[in-house]
Amino acid sequence: MFEGMKRSMIMIAATAALTATASPLVAQSDTGAQADPLPLSAAEVDIADFKWEKRPVVVFADTPADPRFVEQMRLLADRPKALVDRDVVVITDTDPDAQSALRTKLRPRGFMMVLIGKDGGVKLRKPSPWAVRELSRVIDKMPMRQQEINDARGGS
Repeated sequence: MFEGMKRSMIMIAATAALTATASPLVAQSDTGAQADPLPLSAAEVDIADFKWEKRPVVVFADTPADPRFVEQMRLLADRPKALVDRDVVVITDTDPDAQSALRTKLRPRGFMMVLIGKDGGVKLRKPSPWAVRELSRVIDKMPMRQQEINDARGGS
């Protein structure tokens, strides 16, 4: 009985973390309008669609009740503007039986957070949740991000 209550509380916390924020956990249409307030599902996306446009952060777990998954989603939801500024899109995969293309390619074991660069290459793999601040530091050191910062300042 208590295990069922605990699982329900974890799911409520994960749902609250996901719905309490806007982008990047909010899918965007081509016109920039906000759509569903949930991360994208790995089963529904082709990672190639993001190449040169977005930096996918893929969060894997064997179940959405995994405490590390819940914590990672909360951490991402806490600072959405920092992720939007860095063109991050969040993708989740919590169903190992579905064998999504991303799961097959990246081969996570249990929980794993993966940062993929705009060039499509894996830039970071972590077996535990990471704060947006830490992700931002990694992204900001990337050459393409440095160019984006320079371009935004009006540099050459």
